[in-house]
Amino acid sequence: MTEGLWSWSRHPNYFGEVVQWWGIWLLVLNLPFGWATVVSPLGVTYLIMKVSGVSMLEDLMKNRPGYAEYVKRTSKFIPMPPFLDTRS
Repeated sequence: MTEGLWSWSRHPNYFGEVVQWWGIWLLVLNLPFGWATVVSPLGVTYLIMKVSGVSMLEDLMKNRPGYAEYVKRTSKFIPMPPFLDTRS
């Protein structure tokens, strides 16, 4: 979990799914009442962040050895460069 995307985000697969749903929503905006379909990406984002997906895996992993350190240096959802601890 310290290589590739997992060094930048603890849940890059869920981030990708959420971005995909929002991208589809952007594509239908120009259709009549396309704006009303915002319910879908909002719902998926909520489910992945709060119900299943991210929250469920965070609870499952929190007691594993080394996970606390991984949490300190890795973004929870949005991929970002690893946080470096400069206090040495």
